[in-house]
Amino acid sequence: MDDHDRRTGDDPEPADTARGDGERSDQVERSMLEDEADDAERGRDEIRDRQEHDRHEAGDDRGGGGHDHGDHGGHGDGGMHAGHETMFRRRFFVSTLLSIPVLLYSETLQGWLGFSMPAFPGSEWLTPVFAVIVFAYGGVPFLRMAAPELRERAPGMMTLISMAITVAFVYSLASVVVPTESAFFWELVTLIDIMLLGHWIEMRSVRRASSALDELAKLMPDTAERITESGDTEEIPASELEEGDLVLVRPGASVPADGVVEEGESEVNESMITGESTPVSKEPTDEVIGGTVNGDGSLRVRISATGEETTLAGIMRLVEEAQSSESKTQALADRAAGWLFYVALGAAAVTAAAWTIATGFDSAVIERVVTVLVIACPHALGLAIPLVVAINTSLAARNGMLVRDRIAMERARTLDTVVFDKTGTLTEGEQGVVDIATVDGVSEDEALALAATVEGDSEHMIARAIREAADERGLERGTATDFEALKGKGVRATVDGAALRAAGLSRGDEPRDGERVHVGGPNLLSELEGGMPTDLERFADRAGENAQTVVYLIREGDPVAAFALADVVREESYRVVDALHELGLEVAMLTGDSEDVARAVADDLGIDTVFAEVLPEDKDEKITELQAQGKSVAMVGDGVNDAPALTRADIGIAIGSGTDVAVQSADIILVKNNPMDVVRLVKLSRASYRKMQQNLVWAAGYNVFALPLAAGILAPIGILLSPAVGALLMSLSTVIVAINAQFLRRVDLSVPSLPGVSAPREPRPAD
Repeated sequence: MDDHDRRTGDDPEPADTARGDGERSDQVERSMLEDEADDAERGRDEIRDRQEHDRHEAGDDRGGGGHDHGDHGGHGDGGMHAGHETMFRRRFFVSTLLSIPVLLYSETLQGWLGFSMPAFPGSEWLTPVFAVIVFAYGGVPFLRMAAPELRERAPGMMTLISMAITVAFVYSLASVVVPTESAFFWELVTLIDIMLLGHWIEMRSVRRASSALDELAKLMPDTAERITESGDTEEIPASELEEGDLVLVRPGASVPADGVVEEGESEVNESMITGESTPVSKEPTDEVIGGTVNGDGSLRVRISATGEETTLAGIMRLVEEAQSSESKTQALADRAAGWLFYVALGAAAVTAAAWTIATGFDSAVIERVVTVLVIACPHALGLAIPLVVAINTSLAARNGMLVRDRIAMERARTLDTVVFDKTGTLTEGEQGVVDIATVDGVSEDEALALAATVEGDSEHMIARAIREAADERGLERGTATDFEALKGKGVRATVDGAALRAAGLSRGDEPRDGERVHVGGPNLLSELEGGMPTDLERFADRAGENAQTVVYLIREGDPVAAFALADVVREESYRVVDALHELGLEVAMLTGDSEDVARAVADDLGIDTVFAEVLPEDKDEKITELQAQGKSVAMVGDGVNDAPALTRADIGIAIGSGTDVAVQSADIILVKNNPMDVVRLVKLSRASYRKMQQNLVWAAGYNVFALPLAAGILAPIGILLSPAVGALLMSLSTVIVAINAQFLRRVDLSVPSLPGVSAPREPRPAD
């Protein structure tokens, strides 16, 4: 049993069975389309041969100058369904047109509607002849699609349709030779027309819902403007770009491949990739994604990835995996269609026997049998689940969730516990200033502004954190000179008198040219003569208990301020924990940090369970512990050391900005790097399951009432269903299923939209 089987708890045999059902379904769907294409393909071959011959005769040696579209049938099932849609649409309109004479010259309809058609020599043959044509053109394809089902001994929808129209066709032809009470020609053609219409609607709905790959492919531009060594630009096919090329992205143009901005500033619309509607500001050193749309500014981008290595190509692979993955619910629906075949046969046999005993064997018995077979047709059952799943996947993608495994999406509704990795998931994964202490006479803003001045030339992460904290408060920095980094201790620089006076640190009445100011950790204090003020010492002890980093601002050997730095908790983390609790889920946190740090973060966020000081190789064991308690567990992480836990969990959810290993180990990827999308995932899964249940009721539940009605249980009171009415009821069920699935698009995935979910709070430290 592989890792996936261990994670899901599925037995390999049912999985193989589901896969076999999927293969048979594909075989059924492709058979008619392939037959349909044979003649056209032979015709195209003849035309190509003739054109090739003409070119040689004319001395044209240029070869193929165009694009070969022969293999561009679409991605995955999308192209197949598009071909089916075209074929069913054409056959529906042609068959409907040919059915008009059959309906007009039907004696039954003329009697019902009180009209008559002019008679002419041979007019009595008009109805059977056109009915045969409709059967051959519109009905025979269903027989072809039923053949693989019969060969595989897996009867289903096509077998039922074929049986119904074949019985009606044979009976009607027999009525031409052997006098009977009535013929079924008009019922036959309307049945075929309605079946073709239903399949056209189905293929159109599925094709539209599963066109994500085609839409993603359209995002990439065909050409790019590459900047040459001389500084000029040349237009080349985007496929010819190589890593390291410098390209010009004009305002309103699409970025041709992944890269890094080298020059220019603009705002880029990344909504088609991340789902984020707000344009993202880009400046030098920022990364851009191929397929995103540039705003008003002009950018020069250094290409970092092309072809299959781009972010968009990776997303397309994930979508393709999602479209090809089997759904447990769909496998159940497929098996239900097979069971319904045998139910239909049994009901038809009972109907035939009961009516024969009651009235004797005549055309009415055949009519009842045909009606039973039509009513039992599982057309809507075949559409009930795939359409919901396709819309579900599309909605997830638009909300920044890429589904690699549909079963995981279905299972999300059953989750009991969501486990978050701490660093980079619940926290920013970057150091930030979380607290400040100063000596008397010095304010926090004054100390922070001076520290940022000293750290102005440093690239250390602590220096960046201090500068960012000063910028967030809108503090202005002074001028520092003679900057020097003290290895393992800190930094020092000469700060001008104006900066010292602004910070309240100038001494004496006379202005001074500048003084040496230090910023550093405890190791720096050991080399300086000044003692530690009591307030700063207590502050350092308290920060040390929370595993926070402390740096000091020191002037002429005297510490005047201390800064505590720690990994900052994301603003969204407070809301996601509240929202998951509102949904009835427990929240756990998994981290390698100390117990004190982990407990402080958990208490601040309201997390239920904490696993601290966990070694990377032991993370999956903590997931197993929760599963051993009978819980369905989702793991959310972003690092390489999260991969085993992502695989072990019932659902692995990777932060999209995380490592490739984490993403490939997960079932669902959060493109926007937003833990709040976990809440949206659970809400969407639950809403989708409700739609699946509703559709299954509409698709199969109506048989509980319709089959007895079709069999003639109300015949004593004069209510009988004709085959055409049976076909109409079946198609109505299909339309209801399709419309009901579309309502899934209205599900509210906004957060908070749950009662009791708190509004966003200010970002707080992971202390």
